[in-house]
Amino acid sequence: MPKITLIEFNGTDHTIDAETGKNLMLNAIDNGVPGIDGDCGGACACGTCHVFVDPAWIENSGEAGALEVSMLSMRPDQEATSRLSCQIEVTDGMDGMVIRMPEYQM
Repeated sequence: MPKITLIEFNGTDHTIDAETGKNLMLNAIDNGVPGIDGDCGGACACGTCHVFVDPAWIENSGEAGALEVSMLSMRPDQEATSRLSCQIEVTDGMDGMVIRMPEYQM
């Protein structure tokens, strides 16, 4: 199980043992990480699982599809490393990955 660190906007970090093959949003919710809501259940329809992937790990997170890009475009806090965590499938290659959460998901 890869260890992934999710950092809240206030600096509080949560290192989780993430289950491979499952998306990052579900892993965060299953581990009680605050700030990852996933109101749509992972259907890429709400943006409440928005995260910033550490630049060193952006390639490991995969590429955002057209629907995800569309959803992210509605976020006022979108950055170059923005992703929806429901669209990031966890792999063994993500061991050590660092993710930050936006201010508006606290």
